[in-house]
Formats: sequence, C-alpha cells, structure tokens
Amino acid sequence: MAHPAQLGFQDATSPLMEELLHFHDHALMIVLLISVLVLYIIVCMITTKLSDKLILDSQEIEIIWTVLPAITLILIALPSLRILYLMDEINDPHLTIKAMGHQWYWSYEYTDYEDLGFDSYMIPTQDLTPGQFRLLEADHRMVVPVESPIRVLISAEDVLHSWAVPTLGIKMDAVPGRLNQTAFITARPGVYYGQCSEICGANHSFMPIVVEAVPLNHFEAWTTLMLEET
Repeated sequence: MAHPAQLGFQDATSPLMEELLHFHDHALMIVLLISVLVLYIIVCMITTKLSDKLILDSQEIEIIWTVLPAITLILIALPSLRILYLMDEINDPHLTIKAMGHQWYWSYEYTDYEDLGFDSYMIPTQDLTPGQFRLLEADHRMVVPVESPIRVLISAEDVLHSWAVPTLGIKMDAVPGRLNQTAFITARPGVYYGQCSEICGANHSFMPIVVEAVPLNHFEAWTTLMLEET
C-alpha cells in the first residue's frame, strides 16, 4: 500500500515485481554514475586553465566515448529483455480469471468454475467502515490462492480501461474487442490495491481493483460459499 511522501515503489508481493525492482535499482545506479562522471567533466572544464591541442583531435577519445556508451546500453538492455520475456511467460496456470472493464466498474469471471462471477464496484465514502481506504475499497474482491500461478484475461465492454496492481507488477490494457492476458504469483497472503490506469471517462477514478490472496483451503471455502450464493 502506498503512503504519502513515498519516494520508492510499493513493496513487491510477486516474484515479477521483485525482478522489476532489482532492474530499477540497477538502471538507477548506472544513471547515477553517468551523472557523476558528466558533472565531474563539466567542473574540470570550467575550473582548469590548462588546455591541450591534441584533445581536439584524438582517436583514442573517440573510441572511448563510443565504446563505453555501447557497453552501458548492453548492461541495461540484457536484464531489461530478460524481464520483458518473463512478463509474457505463462506456464501452466492453476487458475484463470477474466476481468472485464465497464463504465465504471470491473466484472470478474472464474472460468474454471461454472457460474462463478461477480461485479466489483467501489464502496462509497459514506459506507466505508473504520480501516478501509477511500476510493480503493471494492464491494467484491478478486480472491486468489497464494503461491499459485494465476492467469488473468483482460478486456473491456465499452471504452479503453487498464487493469493495474502496482505491488504485483501488473498493468495491462483492457481494449474492447481484444483479449489480453497476463499472469502473476502472489508471494504471501494479503490485500493488494490497484486502480484503472487509463483515462476512461468521468468516473475513471472510481473503479478500483482489489486482489485478496489467501491460502488454498480458504480459497476453496470461498469458492464453495460463492457458488452456493449463486
């Protein structure tokens, strides 16, 4: 859960988000080293009174400032491509959920179960109970088993939406007439919040996403209860 004045990302709750955080730190360190080097060169050029005519036409310097940036780009590109392929990797999911975006709420359908689906609306501020978050709580949470590969099929019924849960490292566009898919694994039980990340209309800010990760036996009890209610 994000908090005011937070400078970094939210704590990772999936292996994919952990990889993204490591890559972020890796790239940020490279940017910091480049910035320090450029600042040092600028300070030296401004403060020194010495000059060398050979530096204006030096093949060695040309080679250095061509090779070093190329190596730096490789150090950034290789881990970036690795994570990019990991984000598209979906291996034998234990559960498939279809998330459909509407104006302005989400509907979820558990395709592995018969007649298990529901709509998820934001809880109005006046109906919140103590401890609940304004504009982030939903009347029905998307419940998933912990430590299980989950595949999410994402689409929209009317306009563009985007299904995003930052702590899980997921952001996938919901496009009418197109079925996108993504996958995640929750590392520990908890409640994870997200919001539609596409400007989809007047009530864009009022269609939250709430993912609740629970142990497998609790998930089975929840599905049994939901099927009995329907």
